[in-house]
This record gives sequence, C-alpha cells and structure tokens, in this order.
Amino acid sequence: MIVRWSLDELDPTLEELGIRHPFLVTSPRWASLVDLPVAGRWLEVPSDRIEVPIGADGVLAIGGGSAIDTAKASSSAAGLPLVSVPTTYSGAEWTSGFGVRTRTRRIVGHGGGAHLAGIVYDVGLTLDLPRPETVGTAMNALAHCAEALYGDRSERGDAVAIEGAELISRWLPSVVDAPRDREAREGLLRGAAAGGEALALAGLALAHAMAQALGSSFGLPHGAMNALTLAPALRFNSGVVPDAVARFGAAIGAEADPAAKVEELARLGGFERLRDFGVPEDGLAAVAGMAAGRNGNKRNPRPATADEIERLLREVY
Repeated sequence: MIVRWSLDELDPTLEELGIRHPFLVTSPRWASLVDLPVAGRWLEVPSDRIEVPIGADGVLAIGGGSAIDTAKASSSAAGLPLVSVPTTYSGAEWTSGFGVRTRTRRIVGHGGGAHLAGIVYDVGLTLDLPRPETVGTAMNALAHCAEALYGDRSERGDAVAIEGAELISRWLPSVVDAPRDREAREGLLRGAAAGGEALALAGLALAHAMAQALGSSFGLPHGAMNALTLAPALRFNSGVVPDAVARFGAAIGAEADPAAKVEELARLGGFERLRDFGVPEDGLAAVAGMAAGRNGNKRNPRPATADEIERLLREVY
C-alpha cells in the first residue's frame, strides 16, 4: 500500500494507481478540499445506502473513521481501489474490514474486502479537530497499540505498536494544551498511523469488543468508548499476559500501572464514566453478552465471559 505524508502527494498517488475519476466519499465539511474530476460525490457519512456511480475507477475517502468505513463498503462492493485521506486518528485506513452504520450511527451490518491502495496523511487537516474527537480517536489508536502486543504478534507488529504507544502518550497531552501546534499534531498523527498498521498486522482484542458492543447498542462514538474500555481490559489482561501489558506500560511511561495512565489520558477528553454517555445501567448485561461473542474477545489471549465483561463495564460505569 502506498503511504504519503502531504496532501500535495494526493494527485501523484492517484495517478500512480491509475485512478482518474474517483468516487469521492466525505462529509460536507471536506467536500471542497480537493479539485478533481470526480465521478461522483457521496456526502452522507456514515451511510448504509451508498452506491458507486458508473464511471468511477476508484474510491477516495476524506474524513474520519465513519467516512473511511463508508468508502470501504463501496470499495468492497464495486471492487475498486481505495485511497484514504484521514482527518482523525482512527486508523480505519489500514484495515479492509468495516462497519455499516446508519446516519444515526447505529451499526446495521459489517463486511470486509475493501481494496486498500493508498493513504495520504496531512497534519494540516487535523489542526482544527475538536478536543473530544482528538482524544477519542487517539485513544482508539492507543488501544490498537496495546492489543497488538497480545494479539497475533509479529516482530513488525510489536515494533509499530510500541512506536505508536510511545508517540501517542508523548504527544496527546501537548496537542490538548496547544491544538494548533504542528509538531505535536504531527507526532500524534504518526503515532496513530503506527497504531493503524499494528491493528492491520495483529487484529483486535477485548477493549475493542466492549467498545464495539457499546457503540452498536447506543450509537456512541467508537473513540470515546475505547477511551473508557481500554483501562479495564488492561487490568483483565494483566492477569492473563502480564509481560505484554508491562511492555505496553513501559512504552507509555507507566510500567507499574498502565491502566491508570490510560485513564489519565482519557480524562483529557472528558471521558470518565459510561453513565456520562447515557448508557443505562440495566443495559450492561446485554452489552456484555454482545461483547463476549465478538471476534475481538474471541481473539483475546483468554476470552472473557459475559459475566466478567459485565464486571469490567461496571468498573467504568
């Protein structure tokens, strides 16, 4: 996959891939970012109704995880190459799988098989990202790093997971303090990119299973849910794979108690309790049952039972 680090590289990347008339998938905010002879524009993000127009020879996604997932669904359906221009730290640009969401963010399906061809990062696109989205998507990226260290491990996966964890933990507080500091945003974006690559290499685990179950049940932001579920998942896994959790802790400068450091970082975005998002306490058991059956939990070093997951959710309720 082609990876470039400036929006000036978008046209050369599309040309290298032979894409002359891409189908643009983005939100209205980014619709005028590029001046290209597109085959069509899709501005409903997220969307479960997307259709690729005749004449498109590729798909171009500009935006966060919702835009990129919507574009991945169209890439998979039409068999067209996808180029992503991320504007958040979600990491969705690195994986071929996707969730299908309605405009109200409810998950109504999922799939795979997107034809990933290129990623073009540009730090300038992140400078105005609001604090909740900045912290939420960065914490999602941090969860990718943690889970890669006890997922389907490889030398490369471990290396990028540690790199990503170090960069995210180092630069996220700086970005919160000075949102338009380009050096800080660049460091955070490179950390998120490393986390996305780690995700692609190693897959997901328990924290994401809980976050996905919460998101699909109540239409809640994926990043914010990962910000809340990563700490209890780390505490659970510290008794299962203590060495892996300790490596993650060392990478974020908190080998003794990585979960506490994760909670500290999550609070930068105002993420403290599930109840703050309107999650009903009497719905936790059902969410736990859903999470127990998700692939992320099944891939955890030891899958958690539904009862164990309910207790973990109550820790952050």
